[in-house]
Amino acid sequence: MLTKKQIQLLEFIQVRMARDGVPPSFDEMKLALDLRSKSGIHRLVTALEERGFIRRLPHRARALEIVRLPETLTRGTAPAANPGFAPKVIQGDLPADRGAARARLSRAAMTVTDSPAVEVPLMGRIAAGVPIEAISTISHHVAVPGSMLSGPGSHYALEVQGDSMIDAGINDGDVVVIREQNSADNGDIVVALVDGHEATLKRFLRRGSMIALEAANPAYETRVLPADQVNVQGRLVGLIRSY
Repeated sequence: MLTKKQIQLLEFIQVRMARDGVPPSFDEMKLALDLRSKSGIHRLVTALEERGFIRRLPHRARALEIVRLPETLTRGTAPAANPGFAPKVIQGDLPADRGAARARLSRAAMTVTDSPAVEVPLMGRIAAGVPIEAISTISHHVAVPGSMLSGPGSHYALEVQGDSMIDAGINDGDVVVIREQNSADNGDIVVALVDGHEATLKRFLRRGSMIALEAANPAYETRVLPADQVNVQGRLVGLIRSY
């Protein structure tokens, strides 16, 4: 039997994973449940894990996985979760070097088998840190499950460079799958082109006539720029990781 707060937290995690593809941070959980400290969130997460509703994934920043949902959520008696896309993580074993990891993304590393694989172009690297020069050339193609490609339009992949999004579960060396689009909702993780030549992976927040590009790592400051200096190039829909 779950408490009201435990159900609220489980539903919040489910909704955020459906919307963003990654779990919320403990700070976001604290605000959503109107708790005074993160220690309360730690207790709730531990209780949900002990009862078999979630699983913490080792060696990853804020990585949670929903194992099952209580009947109050699956029967719809609680507020419905956002029916957005919930990307899956593709995992593989650790090769001798990262080049081999990228080459194997479309072969043995594939573990998601619920839909046919689709090849998308890997366009190079994207900064999850200080913006780097925009990427415009195809390095090679990677195969991803068709279920990872949400909505209409083109998709492409980028290798993450940097650690500014680690609290969103995005690590240096991960490959992100991006749906090409030129608009974003508040809270979306996007590929943003700054001043027409610098590309970065950040959370998108609109503040009046300004755009905030927010990192998911307290070591990095949020960049606030005039809207005409930021062009959205796509939204995060999936993540590929090799070990």
